[in-house]
Amino acid sequence: MAIDSRYANETKDAILDRMKAEVPDDFDKRESSHVHDMLSPPSIELAKAYIALDQVLTYAFLSENTPREYLELKAAERGVEPTPATKAIGELTFSGDDAEDIPEGTRVSTDEDDPIYAVTTEDAAIPDGGGEETVSAEAEEAGDAGNASSGEFTLVRGNLSDVLSVTNATAFEGGADEESDDSLLSRTFERVREPATSGNVYHYEQWAKEVSGIEEAIVEPVWDGPGTVRVVLISDEMRAPDQTTIDNAEEHIEEQRPFFGELTVVGVEEFEVDVTADVELTEGGSLSEAQTEFEAALTDHFAELARDEDTTIRYAQIGTLLFETDDTLDYSNLTVDGGTSNISINSDQVAIVGTVTLNDVT
Repeated sequence: MAIDSRYANETKDAILDRMKAEVPDDFDKRESSHVHDMLSPPSIELAKAYIALDQVLTYAFLSENTPREYLELKAAERGVEPTPATKAIGELTFSGDDAEDIPEGTRVSTDEDDPIYAVTTEDAAIPDGGGEETVSAEAEEAGDAGNASSGEFTLVRGNLSDVLSVTNATAFEGGADEESDDSLLSRTFERVREPATSGNVYHYEQWAKEVSGIEEAIVEPVWDGPGTVRVVLISDEMRAPDQTTIDNAEEHIEEQRPFFGELTVVGVEEFEVDVTADVELTEGGSLSEAQTEFEAALTDHFAELARDEDTTIRYAQIGTLLFETDDTLDYSNLTVDGGTSNISINSDQVAIVGTVTLNDVT
């Protein structure tokens, strides 16, 4: 809830009028008089001070409009620090025909217009007679953009570019952006409203969300009998986290929790939703653009369902999203996951976009 301005009426003119009213009437107070000219500059500065007071009141109470720097300060009061951006990690396999040193910091990239760069994190060498060597590496820049699928790294940069070839047999995982304002605000509110003590449910949620790349956590105490607890993780994209992030979360929770009971940490189960429909396009409309916009709207909608812990996928809402795409005039024969009714998913599942098929019947 935004705070209304308490000093909106404290304008330069209002302040000047009050100040002039305190001056005896036997002095000339008209515009351009000495009294007017002497009091006008202070009234401007006082008006600025009232504007600053409004900002103090606004930033003293957290809301979705709190600027990042003040949000971090208020969060720190409650012991909540924003999760930092992290670098994706993985392994690179270099190949060469002759012996060759591969120093730590050797740079590679994907073959794209906007490539992903990675660097080795240890020294290695191709043996005499040539061969392969697998080396630990990390993305050059922190953030989600550093995650790469298997086989994406294909170019060696620098002095070894014409000497060695490279690939990554497995994906680079674990890269996450710095925590968003919405997530940091939510965690700060949770710290105040849901006290975490002695390893209770709120404590496990708090520990899980302190890991970069995790936005939500579902805690299931006694899920497999006494002394067991399961934590289901949801990434900041409201999907299942990669295994590296899951491992990081499990390690962090183990470091924080009381030393008893059995802990299980898993990623949320993704429930793919396939959508088909016949669409009538607007004049000059594009089927591909309509599909791209619809898929983006579906992705955002499913993410909001996950944040709201809503386990119902509503057929009518999917139709509304399709109808509201710019290039769609009308639609028919809509199916959601093969049917025409609402779909309920489990509390430890999140909906994600599966196959979307739109047929042009214009």
